[in-house]
Amino acid sequence: MQSQARTFERTRTDHSRETAEDYVELILRLESSGLESVRNVDLVNALGVAQPTVTKALDRLRAEGLVESGDRRQVLLTPEGRELAEASLARHKLVVKFLMHIGVSLAQAEMDAEGIEHHVSEVTLTAMRAFLAGYESKQP
Repeated sequence: MQSQARTFERTRTDHSRETAEDYVELILRLESSGLESVRNVDLVNALGVAQPTVTKALDRLRAEGLVESGDRRQVLLTPEGRELAEASLARHKLVVKFLMHIGVSLAQAEMDAEGIEHHVSEVTLTAMRAFLAGYESKQP
């Protein structure tokens, strides 16, 4: 029973980090897309949620030290936020690549990775990397 309790505890912890990871990853993606600066409204549009939802999430991220505000309502990643965003994006890309290598379409892999990336263990990520490295080493 203790093992099951640890599993549920890990899932609760993963869920509590999902929003933070999604937001900082999105901010990083928007920065990389060529936007001059990322603003609240960019997050509202990208996520398809209401302004108060984004404001509440950003307030939480500020309190956690992951983002800060700049001029003209800019949202800036702190060094900690950038580190989390880069790690989340790397996990996302790895999961997408793995899923595509086992026959999942890109569109479906992108959708599925959004959930998997938050709950996959480092053990499983290592296995995915090893699988992909073995697969790619066999390619001409």
